[in-house]
Amino acid sequence: MEESFGRYLKQLREEKGLTINQLAAAAGISGSQISRIENGLRGIPKPSTLRKIAEATKVPYESLMDQAGYLQEAELTSVEVVPEWATSKDKRDFRKMLEDDGELMFDGIPLNKEDKQRIKDVLTGLFWEAKQMNKRNKPIHRPHSEE
Repeated sequence: MEESFGRYLKQLREEKGLTINQLAAAAGISGSQISRIENGLRGIPKPSTLRKIAEATKVPYESLMDQAGYLQEAELTSVEVVPEWATSKDKRDFRKMLEDDGELMFDGIPLNKEDKQRIKDVLTGLFWEAKQMNKRNKPIHRPHSEE
């Protein structure tokens, strides 16, 4: 996965006409980090790094998350990944919570945009990790017929 994402990032960067250093400067990360990602020498970037790359390349964040493998499991097995009890309203509410631009506070102090984004990235990562763990540990449920 690291190598295929690295190839994707390199192709994306070249399509946008950016050098490694230009992308690094625009994303606020080091050129050596971009190079290591492109060459498959570094693992899949964290969601927060992907967001910076998405903003720098003007590519949808979800596209990078998908290319990095964060969303693929959910798309391939959406019925199994979402808990049985989760309704479409639950899923919408979770998405709204992550996207809500309302004021988030910690210890009575409003969080800045970067801190809010970090929290969203962590929640997103934890959400998909929990879904993956639930899938692995989920017993096979067979509905009982009512007679």
